[in-house]
Amino acid sequence: MVSVKELRVRIDSVGNIKQITRAMEMVATTKLRRFQDRAVSSRPYAEEIAGLVGRLTAVLGDDVAERPLFQKGAGDLTLVLLVTSDRGLCGAYNSNIFRELEQWLAQRDESKVRFFVYGVKGATYLKKRGLTIESYLTDPPLESMDFRMAAVTSRLLQREFLSGEYADVCLLSTAFESMVKYVPSVVPFLPVSADALGGDDGASDASAGDVILEPDAATIFDELVPRYLETRVYNALLESLTSEYASKRFAMKNATESANDMQKLLRGVYNRKRQENITKELLDIVGGAEAIK
Repeated sequence: MVSVKELRVRIDSVGNIKQITRAMEMVATTKLRRFQDRAVSSRPYAEEIAGLVGRLTAVLGDDVAERPLFQKGAGDLTLVLLVTSDRGLCGAYNSNIFRELEQWLAQRDESKVRFFVYGVKGATYLKKRGLTIESYLTDPPLESMDFRMAAVTSRLLQREFLSGEYADVCLLSTAFESMVKYVPSVVPFLPVSADALGGDDGASDASAGDVILEPDAATIFDELVPRYLETRVYNALLESLTSEYASKRFAMKNATESANDMQKLLRGVYNRKRQENITKELLDIVGGAEAIK
């Protein structure tokens, strides 16, 4: 039987845990709001630059296919940029990413897949699975990520793709759709797909608008494609970070509510146990008084 003292200790312990989870929920909410604002504000720029590259793709036509970033790589390996969290306590965020990774790997030869990875959780999982990590990106941490850092990562991926070892490059990250919906997915990164840029629609827009390009379309295109790839990496990292804190906020909110329910349950048991003890003591006093008579 659990004593009244032990129940009191348990109630205090659960109360301390509830305070911690509530504080973590507040921190996650604050960071979520900050990263969500950045993610939402970056989307118009990303859509505009993708549309501009698509229109230029249509203008250049078949010349685009001759560029290295638009051709399949010379190697037979696949490089994946995997984005996970550094810490736990974020619900099913990492589990969903690993589930998506396993489903994707089931359709490929694992021995021909290499990884660039953000996040301690991702690196730990890949090592446990025996998968090859080409680069573990730790400096600066993902939470301190900015566009300059994303641009460096994008250039690293492009350099590896052009090295001749890889056939293609993919991004495995989590898309932030709403406060309660964040979907991990594997999306192609390199080679750039002209079809994915909507080149046909861009062609009609360009011709209809009688656009004058200065300098020529090819020069502008070659300058814009690296910016487009950097923007894609930046958005992938930013939305993954936003999704992580949304998941962490939801997990800490559930933990706080569970701790509150457990505390209520323990208090009910504690009150009944204390009442039983009081009743026994009263019976002992009454019995002793009767015995004296």
